[in-house]
Amino acid sequence: MLKEFKEFAMKGNVVDLAIGVVIGGAFGKIVDSLVKDIIMPIIGAITGGLDFSNYFIKLSSAVKASNYADAAKEGAVLGYGAFLTAAMNFIIIAFVLFLVVKAMNRMKRQEAAAPAEPPAPPRGEVLLEQIRDLLAKR
Repeated sequence: MLKEFKEFAMKGNVVDLAIGVVIGGAFGKIVDSLVKDIIMPIIGAITGGLDFSNYFIKLSSAVKASNYADAAKEGAVLGYGAFLTAAMNFIIIAFVLFLVVKAMNRMKRQEAAAPAEPPAPPRGEVLLEQIRDLLAKR
Protein backbone atom coordinates (compact mmCIF):
# COMPACT_ATOMS: atom_id res chain seq x y z
CA MET A 1 0.00 0.00 0.00
CA LEU A 2 2.81 2.42 0.87
CA LYS A 3 4.59 1.53 -2.37
CA GLU A 4 1.43 2.28 -4.39
CA PHE A 5 1.03 5.62 -2.64
CA LYS A 6 4.66 6.50 -3.38
CA GLU A 7 4.16 5.65 -7.06
CA PHE A 8 1.01 7.77 -7.17
CA ALA A 9 2.64 10.73 -5.41
CA MET A 10 5.69 10.65 -7.64
CA LYS A 11 3.77 10.67 -10.90
CA GLY A 12 4.49 13.78 -12.94
CA ASN A 13 0.93 15.08 -12.88
CA VAL A 14 0.64 15.01 -9.08
CA VAL A 15 3.96 16.78 -8.56
CA ASP A 16 3.14 19.36 -11.26
CA LEU A 17 -0.24 20.01 -9.67
CA ALA A 18 1.33 20.45 -6.22
CA ILE A 19 3.86 22.92 -7.59
CA GLY A 20 1.07 24.79 -9.40
CA VAL A 21 -0.98 25.07 -6.22
CA VAL A 22 1.96 26.42 -4.20
CA ILE A 23 2.93 28.93 -6.89
CA GLY A 24 -0.72 29.89 -7.33
CA GLY A 25 -1.05 30.60 -3.62
CA ALA A 26 2.03 32.80 -3.63
CA PHE A 27 0.86 34.56 -6.79
CA GLY A 28 -2.55 35.13 -5.18
CA LYS A 29 -0.89 36.89 -2.24
CA ILE A 30 1.07 39.11 -4.62
CA VAL A 31 -2.06 40.04 -6.55
CA ASP A 32 -3.98 40.62 -3.31
CA SER A 33 -1.29 43.06 -2.18
CA LEU A 34 -1.22 44.71 -5.61
CA VAL A 35 -4.97 45.30 -5.50
CA LYS A 36 -5.23 46.23 -1.82
CA ASP A 37 -2.07 48.34 -1.49
CA ILE A 38 -1.65 49.87 -4.96
CA ILE A 39 -4.70 49.74 -7.24
CA MET A 40 -7.51 50.38 -4.73
CA PRO A 41 -5.76 53.40 -3.13
CA ILE A 42 -5.28 54.90 -6.60
CA ILE A 43 -8.95 54.30 -7.41
CA GLY A 44 -9.83 55.75 -4.01
CA ALA A 45 -7.75 58.87 -4.73
CA ILE A 46 -9.41 59.30 -8.11
CA THR A 47 -12.86 58.98 -6.55
CA GLY A 48 -12.14 61.51 -3.80
CA GLY A 49 -10.31 59.52 -1.13
CA LEU A 50 -12.81 56.70 -0.80
CA ASP A 51 -11.57 53.55 0.93
CA PHE A 52 -13.34 50.60 -0.65
CA SER A 53 -12.31 48.17 2.09
CA ASN A 54 -14.49 50.08 4.58
CA TYR A 55 -17.65 50.08 2.49
CA PHE A 56 -20.38 48.16 4.23
CA ILE A 57 -24.09 48.22 4.97
CA LYS A 58 -25.28 47.70 8.54
CA LEU A 59 -27.78 44.85 8.73
CA SER A 60 -28.24 45.11 12.47
CA SER A 61 -29.13 48.05 14.70
CA ALA A 62 -26.47 46.86 17.17
CA VAL A 63 -23.70 47.91 14.76
CA LYS A 64 -22.32 51.33 15.72
CA ALA A 65 -18.77 51.17 14.34
CA SER A 66 -17.68 53.28 11.41
CA ASN A 67 -15.11 50.89 9.94
CA TYR A 68 -15.74 47.45 8.50
CA ALA A 69 -13.45 45.43 10.80
CA ASP A 70 -15.08 46.71 13.98
CA ALA A 71 -18.59 46.64 12.50
CA ALA A 72 -18.20 42.96 11.54
CA LYS A 73 -17.36 42.19 15.20
CA GLU A 74 -20.45 44.02 16.48
CA GLY A 75 -23.05 42.35 14.30
CA ALA A 76 -24.30 41.56 10.83
CA VAL A 77 -22.88 43.74 8.07
CA LEU A 78 -22.77 43.48 4.29
CA GLY A 79 -19.15 44.22 3.32
CA TYR A 80 -19.46 45.08 -0.36
CA GLY A 81 -16.14 46.97 -0.33
CA ALA A 82 -14.27 43.79 0.52
CA PHE A 83 -16.21 42.06 -2.25
CA LEU A 84 -15.15 44.74 -4.76
CA THR A 85 -11.53 44.20 -3.75
CA ALA A 86 -11.85 40.40 -4.12
CA ALA A 87 -13.52 40.86 -7.52
CA MET A 88 -10.62 43.08 -8.61
CA ASN A 89 -8.18 40.36 -7.44
CA PHE A 90 -10.03 37.78 -9.52
CA ILE A 91 -10.06 39.96 -12.64
CA ILE A 92 -6.32 40.61 -12.38
CA ILE A 93 -5.48 36.93 -11.79
CA ALA A 94 -7.74 35.85 -14.67
CA PHE A 95 -6.14 38.44 -16.98
CA VAL A 96 -2.59 37.39 -16.08
CA LEU A 97 -3.47 33.71 -16.60
CA PHE A 98 -5.02 34.63 -19.95
CA LEU A 99 -1.76 36.34 -20.97
CA VAL A 100 0.30 33.30 -19.86
CA VAL A 101 -1.89 30.85 -21.79
CA LYS A 102 -1.84 33.13 -24.84
CA ALA A 103 1.98 33.30 -24.73
CA MET A 104 2.25 29.52 -24.35
CA ASN A 105 -0.07 28.97 -27.32
CA ARG A 106 2.01 31.39 -29.41
CA MET A 107 5.19 29.48 -28.55
CA LYS A 108 3.53 26.17 -29.48
CA ARG A 109 2.45 27.59 -32.85
CA GLN A 110 5.99 28.84 -33.54
CA GLU A 111 7.41 25.41 -32.73
CA ALA A 112 4.86 23.74 -35.00
CA ALA A 113 5.49 26.25 -37.81
CA ALA A 114 9.26 25.70 -37.76
CA PRO A 115 10.08 23.15 -40.46
CA ALA A 116 11.50 19.97 -39.07
CA GLU A 117 14.63 18.57 -40.64
CA PRO A 118 13.92 15.52 -42.74
CA PRO A 119 15.13 12.33 -41.13
CA ALA A 120 18.43 10.94 -42.33
CA PRO A 121 18.03 8.27 -45.02
CA PRO A 122 18.60 4.69 -43.93
CA ARG A 123 22.19 3.45 -44.04
CA GLY A 124 21.41 0.98 -46.81
CA GLU A 125 20.07 3.73 -49.00
CA VAL A 126 23.20 5.84 -48.43
CA LEU A 127 25.42 2.91 -49.40
CA LEU A 128 23.38 2.31 -52.56
CA GLU A 129 23.76 5.98 -53.52
CA GLN A 130 27.52 5.77 -53.01
CA ILE A 131 27.68 2.62 -55.19
CA ARG A 132 25.59 4.35 -57.86
CA ASP A 133 27.89 7.37 -57.83
CA LEU A 134 31.01 5.17 -58.11
CA LEU A 135 29.50 3.27 -61.06
CA ALA A 136 28.55 6.52 -62.74
CA LYS A 137 32.18 7.71 -62.56
CA ARG A 138 33.44 4.60 -64.42
